[in-house]
Amino acid sequence: MSELALPTAHTKDRVKTPIPEKVDVAIVGAGLGGLMSAARLARQGLSVAVFDGHYVAGGCATMFHRATRDGAYQFDIGVHYIGDCGPEGKTPTLLRDIGVDIDFVRMDDDGFDTISLPGLKFPIPADLDRFRDRLVEHFPREKKGIDFYIRVLGEVAHMHRWMEEKRKRGAAGTVGLLWQVAMRGRTVPRYEKATIAQLLDDCTRDPMLRAVLLGQGGDYGVAPSKASAMLHLGLQAHYMRGAWYPKGGGQRIADAVADVVEANGGAICLRRTVERILVEDGRAVGVRLAAGRDEAREVRAGSVISNADIQRTYSELLPDAAVPNEWKARRDKLEMGGAIFLTCLGVKADLRTLGMGARNVWRFETTDAESIYDEVEHGAATTRCAYITSASLKDPDSAGHTPPGVMGVEVMTLASGRPEAWGVDPHEVEAGEYRRRDAYEAMKRAVEDRLVDHLEAEFPGTKEKIVFRESATPLTHTRYTRATGGTGYGLAGTPAQMMTGRPGYRSAVPGLYFAGASTRAGLGIQGALNSGKHAAARILEDRK
Repeated sequence: MSELALPTAHTKDRVKTPIPEKVDVAIVGAGLGGLMSAARLARQGLSVAVFDGHYVAGGCATMFHRATRDGAYQFDIGVHYIGDCGPEGKTPTLLRDIGVDIDFVRMDDDGFDTISLPGLKFPIPADLDRFRDRLVEHFPREKKGIDFYIRVLGEVAHMHRWMEEKRKRGAAGTVGLLWQVAMRGRTVPRYEKATIAQLLDDCTRDPMLRAVLLGQGGDYGVAPSKASAMLHLGLQAHYMRGAWYPKGGGQRIADAVADVVEANGGAICLRRTVERILVEDGRAVGVRLAAGRDEAREVRAGSVISNADIQRTYSELLPDAAVPNEWKARRDKLEMGGAIFLTCLGVKADLRTLGMGARNVWRFETTDAESIYDEVEHGAATTRCAYITSASLKDPDSAGHTPPGVMGVEVMTLASGRPEAWGVDPHEVEAGEYRRRDAYEAMKRAVEDRLVDHLEAEFPGTKEKIVFRESATPLTHTRYTRATGGTGYGLAGTPAQMMTGRPGYRSAVPGLYFAGASTRAGLGIQGALNSGKHAAARILEDRK
């Protein structure tokens, strides 16, 4: 049995990493996008430095450690499962490109996600045909609508696979793309700009079936009336190739990529917040680090990559005079994705005896998914749904998730990232002062209690065996990652903010490039890693 690495294993060294005066590429933010771009550029011989205000590299792909008198706990922040991680899968391929080989543990193929609704539990299998047959078995009167939905899903899956294969071999070509659309993707153009609610309107009016099909919506955190149909279908297709968890914990990926950066001469400078991207004569030429343990410093660079929050990049990091008028207008209209409330629990029991397994449970008290987002809009968090998962069960051969005899459970729900919704002033968030507010702590405990109730309702007998509990609100996420609204999703996946509606990897400011969940690579672990690949490629192209 292998042992999990401590999340802070490299913290002491990286907070002391010497700050270079000049580099080829300065990177703002040590999320997976920033780390991947740094790794790829460093392997090409460029000098790179990554700057981040946090004390751990990885952004959302980190874990946190808690020592108790009974032993230590480690819980994931944002890596809970990843699709398509077989030998030739997209994520393993991206990692192998930089010399990283990580083992992924496959989750339950017959139901990696279980949608739990009033009166129905629906396990989603990692196979399109089985998914279709199971839907028809439970909803025989909706067969026509189900078959249409599966047809669209299958066409999206085919187009994704075809585009990926063409990228591996070279440019796809317009003629080839049009031929594929005509032969195997005829419904795709119809829903390219549609919401998932609009697609479902063409499939079914059955509220239970709609709830099942929308059950994985927490993977992107946008209401059905706003969420892109292509995003929803793309995520479902992604998991039809299997669902996986990284052996050794969610931070294993970030640690491995960061090691590549440093092994190739790159610098990772933690607790170093970038307060400004330097722009001279209309071009990005470096970054200014905020005063912290020492006075403010400037680092000159041939190019800059922002893996920071897109809104903060345009409204805070860049001088206002450097932002083109077109982007000044766009930045005020950008809509960010949802946010998450996370409760981490230690349960002194074998969770398998309580009915849990290597699968996630999406639990809902209503079939009306839209109303769940309305609840978040008007309050701190929704209490009518929960996502339940256990790294102890997904990664049973790794010691260190929990003390002996205890298993870990993570329970999440959608929440507001607005400080006002938690009774907190915005300026208190960055300094961490909100944590001392009695009203905030009371609201936080109330949501935590409701999530524990969801866990108990789904797996009776669990509540009485809880020996550890700790929760984090979206305000915590904002404090550590500086994400607008506490989101880990980046830009909201609306039809207007998908594909070409998202920023490319070259910004509107010469010398400044983008990586991260808000780019065209998309959200999630795979999207972040892929964004780093593309950002690095653009820099290398522009240096020729």
